[in-house]
Amino acid sequence: MVDMTALDQFDFHDRLGGTRGAVVVLFVAPGCASCRHWKRFLLDYASTRSDLGLYQVNVQQDMALAHEFGVFHLPAVYLYLDGRFHCELQSEARRERFDVALQEALLAPSREAP
Repeated sequence: MVDMTALDQFDFHDRLGGTRGAVVVLFVAPGCASCRHWKRFLLDYASTRSDLGLYQVNVQQDMALAHEFGVFHLPAVYLYLDGRFHCELQSEARRERFDVALQEALLAPSREAP
């Protein structure tokens, strides 16, 4: 079963820095319906891909991380690759669209972290 591990400002950089492969970080808020939809979507999506890790950040509990990343809209979806920030993912929460966005992002050079 796939799980989405919660991160906070105290373990965010250490945990992600120690990961290998592709990792999606979802910034959410408890009252955000779109956030709940994205979380369900990503859990289902990752259940078919053993090569994709999932993490989430609750911006109501960790305003410092939301500020660090300049999160102004929720949900916000970021891709990390081999422990380093790679890019923000822009996609619909639909498998075929997310597949394309993820593959394009993985092939593109990494961007500077916000």
